[in-house]
Amino acid sequence: MKLKPYSASLLVLGGLLLVAMGVYFVFLRPALLPEDLSYMGSTWKMVEADIPRLTDWLQKVFWVMGGYIFTTGVLTVFIARTSFRARASGAFGMVALAGISSIGAMTVVNFMIGSDFKWLLLTFTLPWAIALILYRLHK
Repeated sequence: MKLKPYSASLLVLGGLLLVAMGVYFVFLRPALLPEDLSYMGSTWKMVEADIPRLTDWLQKVFWVMGGYIFTTGVLTVFIARTSFRARASGAFGMVALAGISSIGAMTVVNFMIGSDFKWLLLTFTLPWAIALILYRLHK
């Protein structure tokens, strides 16, 4: 069984998940989720009374963050289909670093805050991690 094509395909999947997440953050994610209010020990009314423009500001923050997540996904797909598949020097290290600093960090923080999305994010991390494992197993 050849593992190289599977590792690149799994990395493509990981990149596409980030693309979808970026689109969600730009177009669909509300400024505050119920879990955000719960974590802050606040209510929607309290936030609007105490910090009236917070949700407008947060929406713009999520547009930027979503753009970065989308871009990370696009670049991951490109790297998976080119240098990762070709086993270019440094590809493994760059993919590992990118995974740790992007979806890996997001997943860890979501576990730290007890997010409702922590397990979903962990599953989004799995294609990335499995791709790296398969890459190393293929000699």
